[in-house]
Amino acid sequence: MREAFDAELARFRDQLAALAKGTKDAMTRATTALLDNSLAEAAGVVGDDDELVGLHHRIDQQALVLLARQQPVAGDLRTIMAGLRMSADLKRMATLARHIAELVTRRHPRPVVPSEVRQSVVAMGAVAVRLAGAAQDAVTTENVDAATALERADDVMDDLLTSLYRTLVVDHRWDAETAIDLTLLGRYYERFADHAVSVAKRVAFAAGTRRPEAAPSS
Repeated sequence: MREAFDAELARFRDQLAALAKGTKDAMTRATTALLDNSLAEAAGVVGDDDELVGLHHRIDQQALVLLARQQPVAGDLRTIMAGLRMSADLKRMATLARHIAELVTRRHPRPVVPSEVRQSVVAMGAVAVRLAGAAQDAVTTENVDAATALERADDVMDDLLTSLYRTLVVDHRWDAETAIDLTLLGRYYERFADHAVSVAKRVAFAAGTRRPEAAPSS
């Protein structure tokens, strides 16, 4: 019985790692679509999102199987409960990447990002992809030290968002549609980073080094 449970638990971890990788890939492609104004890349992100959502649901179902098959305690229970929360965070991250891609498709052929703030958005995209990669590594290796480092990287995203919003307030050269797009874009990247940090905290909780915390709001 224990061997079967261990095999199911390993499958659960593998599915989480696959979702983390898919989320990182989604943000990488969404950022490329945004900066290159690529309709094809944007459509690919939107099309792949259904698969990631499906994987999220399969992870939830797998958790129920694990809870029903035995009455896991201690480390096993922490792994399952943290995995459920990580799955929700990762699914939300994938949805935020989709939102970025959808901005591209709605505005095409006009680019979403004006040249005046391009470097700020390039930096935000780079931080988001780096955080997604770190979250993937934390989930895959269960490395608590790597997970803790994500919280420091999130501060960089917060600073970039503040800088972008300050520019929008001071500089009135853009029309309302462009200003709204940039405001949403900043919000999507910032929330993506917050969820990546939340994933890291779940890894630490699963390892028994941190108390559970509430997930970020949308």
